[in-house]
Amino acid sequence: MQKTINCATFRKMVLVGAKMLENNRAKVDALNVFPVPDGDTGTNMSLTMQSAVKELSNTTSNNFMEVCDCISKGALKGARGNSGVILSQIFRGICSVLRVGKPEVDTRNFAKALEAGTKVAYNAVAIPKEGTILTVVRFMSEFAAKNAGKYRDFETFIPAIIEEGDRALAKTPELLPVLKKAGVVDSGGVGLMTIMRGFQAAIMGDEIVSEVQTEAAKAAQSMDADFGDNSDIINMDLGEIQFAYCTEFFIINLKKSTTLADIDKLRENLMGIGDSVICIGDLEMVKVHVHTNCPGIALTYALELGELDRPKIENMLEQNRALKAKIAAEKKEQGMLAICTGEGIAEIFKDLFVDRVIEGGQTMNPSASDIANAVQKINADNVFVFPNNKNIILAAEQAKALVDNRTIHVIPTKNVPQGFAAALAFSPDESPEENKTNMIHALDNVKAGGVTHAVRTTSVNGFNIKEGDIIGLDDKKILAKSNNIDDTVLTLLDRLKEDYHEVITLYYGDEVNEADAAALCEKVREAFPDCDVDYHNGGQPVYYYLVSLE
Repeated sequence: MQKTINCATFRKMVLVGAKMLENNRAKVDALNVFPVPDGDTGTNMSLTMQSAVKELSNTTSNNFMEVCDCISKGALKGARGNSGVILSQIFRGICSVLRVGKPEVDTRNFAKALEAGTKVAYNAVAIPKEGTILTVVRFMSEFAAKNAGKYRDFETFIPAIIEEGDRALAKTPELLPVLKKAGVVDSGGVGLMTIMRGFQAAIMGDEIVSEVQTEAAKAAQSMDADFGDNSDIINMDLGEIQFAYCTEFFIINLKKSTTLADIDKLRENLMGIGDSVICIGDLEMVKVHVHTNCPGIALTYALELGELDRPKIENMLEQNRALKAKIAAEKKEQGMLAICTGEGIAEIFKDLFVDRVIEGGQTMNPSASDIANAVQKINADNVFVFPNNKNIILAAEQAKALVDNRTIHVIPTKNVPQGFAAALAFSPDESPEENKTNMIHALDNVKAGGVTHAVRTTSVNGFNIKEGDIIGLDDKKILAKSNNIDDTVLTLLDRLKEDYHEVITLYYGDEVNEADAAALCEKVREAFPDCDVDYHNGGQPVYYYLVSLE
């Protein structure tokens, strides 16, 4: 009977949990409450786990402190969407207990870790909502704390915790009416239980995974794409230079006495006087690159093997000084970052003087690390971030912990039109505090919605929806449905419009051509003669139209 787990076992549990979730992420995605084609809870949680696994692969240690720090850091950096952020905080709490404990963890210690994971996760959410992943982890942690003394081995303890988690998951529709109406349990809870079953598999020896390289991991690499200038100059580490001279040369006409072992020895010698060492070649020619404070010594080593050719030595200290001066001269007090999908939407943000636009939205939530990296590329002390999606706001908040040389101000924009309104409210002459206040107030002047198609048959918000129906919704619920796009847009606008609205704007997606958008625009003008109506190419996926009323 396995009465304790060591760090090697915990590492295995995380790896197998990540693999188990990746294998089932499509099933978790399919549990989206709304029948729109953007269910991404499983993908977000899997990408979060993949980031933890990637960070974990950077250490071969089986020390709890080092392993737990890698898992916590990796999960935070990769946290995507609300579900991913909450999952990262669960692991952060678990690791905070295990990292300072004994080399062997018993059931009581593990119960304390689950309790800490629950506490940290609840604290990460401004208004915790029951009937979600939070409820599931709370039920499991409370059960574990009460019964750790009863279950002295993990072969019986983990299955019992899972059984309690399943009971909690079954209750989520009763705690969250929207789940009951849709006839599903909470998708985040399913994702968490999938990871727990991975934990069980690892402990039982059912599956051992040494490396996780999956579609989700590959997808994570593509999330780095952004719209606009890809220069990383602002993101460079411009601290003190340890090795001053970038030294490059070839060794040719090698001496007859030179051997391949001598080339290996040269590589070792270079590593002793610098870093970024490249020493490759054969007895015909060797290419060398090294950052060092002693370029003369590097050249002397090389002369023992043969003749020097095309030597180049650059002073990185002077390059660093020049770069720092350039960045300091161009630095400004305030900048803006927007998150969106669609080239047309991105171009509009650029026209509104947003400094940087990164890709993200429904089905592709950027991680906290993605957002932090984008902020680092903006040469400003204060950066306003427009998430433009309610599922990205929490990740944007978490990005604050990953940036220490800039102040991030998250403007809680839930949709693209709110992002436009916030950008329009910005004034470089106002203080960051005044701009933040003006931006948040600007959000109240905008109503927005989207039109897409139903991906499954369901009953929600008083509508009996069939797969393929064209549905219109705001940030909270479905407001319209029909069997064609134009009728749904008109009905949605009618439901959204208030007497004070004067401007209606349509942003058409990548599946709509301009002629159809122009024709619909005329219909909207006829239906709402008291409003100015315009349309723009948004180019967004998933949604045929985004609509804005101001």
